[in-house]
Amino acid sequence: MTRKAAIIGGGVIGGGWAARFLLNGWDVGVFDPDPQAERKIAAVLANARLALPALSDVPMPPEGKLTFHGTIGEAVDGADYVQESVSERIDLKHKVYAQLQQSNPDVLIGSSTSGFKASDLQKSAVSPENIIVAHPFNPVYLLPLSEISGSPANPPEVVERTVQIMKDVGMFPLVVRHEIDAFIGNRFLEAVWREALWMLKDGVATTTEIDEAIRMGFGLRWGQMGLFETYRIAGGEAGMRHFMAQFGPTLKWPWSKLTDVPDFNEELVELVAGQSDAQSGMYGIRELERIRDQNLVGFLRSLKERNWGAGKVLRAHDEARAAAFNAAMASGIDTGAKAAPLVMWQGQVLPGWIDYNGHMTESRYLFACSETVDNFLRLIGAGMDYVAAGHSFYTAETHIRHLGEAKLGDQLRGEVQIISADEKRFRSFVRILKGDACVATVEQLCLHVDMGAGKSVPAAPEVWRNLKAVADAHSGLPLPEGAGRAVGQKKD
Repeated sequence: MTRKAAIIGGGVIGGGWAARFLLNGWDVGVFDPDPQAERKIAAVLANARLALPALSDVPMPPEGKLTFHGTIGEAVDGADYVQESVSERIDLKHKVYAQLQQSNPDVLIGSSTSGFKASDLQKSAVSPENIIVAHPFNPVYLLPLSEISGSPANPPEVVERTVQIMKDVGMFPLVVRHEIDAFIGNRFLEAVWREALWMLKDGVATTTEIDEAIRMGFGLRWGQMGLFETYRIAGGEAGMRHFMAQFGPTLKWPWSKLTDVPDFNEELVELVAGQSDAQSGMYGIRELERIRDQNLVGFLRSLKERNWGAGKVLRAHDEARAAAFNAAMASGIDTGAKAAPLVMWQGQVLPGWIDYNGHMTESRYLFACSETVDNFLRLIGAGMDYVAAGHSFYTAETHIRHLGEAKLGDQLRGEVQIISADEKRFRSFVRILKGDACVATVEQLCLHVDMGAGKSVPAAPEVWRNLKAVADAHSGLPLPEGAGRAVGQKKD
């Protein structure tokens, strides 16, 4: 059953939440009195559709339904969860919560607030226990962190439910141990921001120079290891104790002005805004967002390949969705209901997949086929556990035909049809499709092998039972066009 999230406030953060939930298969109802809300969310969603699927190596769920509503009550009707992202005015938030809880008394409300504590948000609420902080970072549809901060009014089950919802949409819920203004991330960022403003005001550095110091240096380390793990390495073989002994005394040196704040006046605003315009003004905001997203996708995929940092969250989310996907497919095998080619892979053409012509390069068609067949093997019980036990299917022959073009950002899917099978082998036909158009076909013969003995042997009974069920279901399908063709063979 499709779940529904209500998004109250459709600005940059609210739009990012809408995209995060929609692309993870939730229906989304939005309330925002801004007459430009639909246009703004459409722009955020367009960027999200390009970026978020590029992080996934398993099929994305069907996109949820997006609706806009004229009242809070209409938006929250039937919602399983609410994400509030209105302006940082406590009176406005209290008014919104009152309307939400009047319309849907038991609904769980997460706030995107950047600084208000949950106990502040809960004041005068009918059901304070159902209001909690779920603070994200921009862009919400790509960055996984969500700081979960409750108060004594929130029972453990409410915190746990919030954590699970965040995990369901691929977030990393970080539960804050104690209530504190601005939580963890923003307190850290506030210190950096204050010091940066002082350096600007004192003429020590420009906005460009400060940003270069971050992105050319420690920012690259923080993205993968954070602060303390980075400094642990800086201590050498002796680790953190040596680092603290070496650099601890500098804490008393007058390096920073963290205890002081520059006067916030028009002069400071003009100084910062003028330098920022000179630094980035040649790019539009949407262009900057796309550049940011493409870079983040590259960083995050690199971390995902190494199962490190935020990459762990992406991999775990893939594994959870893959398990659900495979379970659904396995159910179809058990009931004999899959008398059609099986959709076993979905993906997006990534920047690294493109050749000098701007098309998906040849190797990536084989990669798409490999992912399709690998998912099929996992489906029938011949996944990595089976391989670890000493048995596997080896590809003996492959014939690929390139029938169409795939370009950057195109959404592809892989369908597999089993043409024939016995206990020692199967012949598969994979179609790589872009919408309804077939861009490539890959025909393969795979042999079942005892890896220790180095020879073909019958598959395990359970694997053969599952393979035979699919082969039997596909036996009545027409032979695919192009099956059995030789390289260069003329068409009839």
